[in-house]
Amino acid sequence: MSDARADIVIVGAGAAGLMAAIWAGRRHPEKSIVLLDGARKLGAKILVAGGGRCNVTHYEVDPGRYAGSSKSAIAKVLRRFDVEQTTTFFREQGVELKREETGKLFPTTDNARDVLNALLRAAREAGVSVQHPRRVEAVSKTVTGYAVSGEWGRLECSQLVLATGGKALPRSGSDGKGLEFAQTLGHSVTRTFPSLVPLTLPKDDPVCSLSGITLPATLRLHTSTGKHIIDFTNSTLCTHFGLSGPSVLDISRYLLDLQESDPGAYLTVNWMPGTSAQEIDQALLSLGHASIRKYLRQELPDRMVDMMLGVAGVDVDTMGDQLPKANRKQLVRAVTGMHLNVTGHRGYKYAEVTAGGVPLRELNLKHMESRKTPGLFLCGEICDVDGPIGGLNFQWAWASGYVVGASLS
Repeated sequence: MSDARADIVIVGAGAAGLMAAIWAGRRHPEKSIVLLDGARKLGAKILVAGGGRCNVTHYEVDPGRYAGSSKSAIAKVLRRFDVEQTTTFFREQGVELKREETGKLFPTTDNARDVLNALLRAAREAGVSVQHPRRVEAVSKTVTGYAVSGEWGRLECSQLVLATGGKALPRSGSDGKGLEFAQTLGHSVTRTFPSLVPLTLPKDDPVCSLSGITLPATLRLHTSTGKHIIDFTNSTLCTHFGLSGPSVLDISRYLLDLQESDPGAYLTVNWMPGTSAQEIDQALLSLGHASIRKYLRQELPDRMVDMMLGVAGVDVDTMGDQLPKANRKQLVRAVTGMHLNVTGHRGYKYAEVTAGGVPLRELNLKHMESRKTPGLFLCGEICDVDGPIGGLNFQWAWASGYVVGASLS
């Protein structure tokens, strides 16, 4: 493509970009709309989401569960395209959603490709020209709007949409370039860091010896002085490198954020969620001449019990009435408040989303249009909005993409 012109150019054919393109095309069939993406194969994030099933949204989307920009600002956008509208939209594209026990909504086919194909089909039916691989390397303001360019050429437009994502899963194309574009066009970008990311522990940490074990657990975040900040209870996966699973991914965002200002912030884990330290302590005191190991194995995997006994310095054959007070306290702590020696995280390569981005206060939320430069719109992960696992980040993409698409003129 040499120098050319379109009415609307959307950079990024992910969830938010596709949604913006679909609604722009439906509202303005007379306009030329070009959707550009650098990937050879589109929709990488959609295809890997939910283990290849694509967790489209959640039954209950609470703005209070998001982080980044203000809750009221996030809520204002989410209200414009809610879960019911999302479900209806996908049903109309031939994708029925089902609700699972967790509240997550998946396609009934359990196939993420059905979601992606439906979006691409809807975009093309709306008259959108989907062009890839067309990686955008630069953006600029022109007298009549904007220009985007790359090795493929240069394209001018009256209105520009940045739906480039953040930095998570960079192999999909979201390598932070879009954030640079936003800054080039006058926007600020808050501190960015991986969110929903697995956490690493020392290689010789006892938890790493439990690789492969998955169980419900409660992770708690504390300040360096011990103040409790937030906790998450969900499935927790022990791995050779540390910890993963829903509880870990959700709390990772808050740990990494807090450690920026409080490097001594730390996590503890209760391997028996819903059971307090006092209850375990009392149970151990009441064992009498019964096996501690056998008691713990009623609730926890064998390898985990042996790890805890080792951490507490308790022999595997010890009976309840043989347990010294100091070791009992150590064992209670190992079960209900084990300190996790987090050394770091697995980075953007394994993160599901980016924390940070363009603050919503810099956008007119009625249209998701820039307050800095008219005719520029932003949606999706490029914004300073990130939610927990469970489809909430996709819901932000659908909602913010819809608002942009419906607002382009």
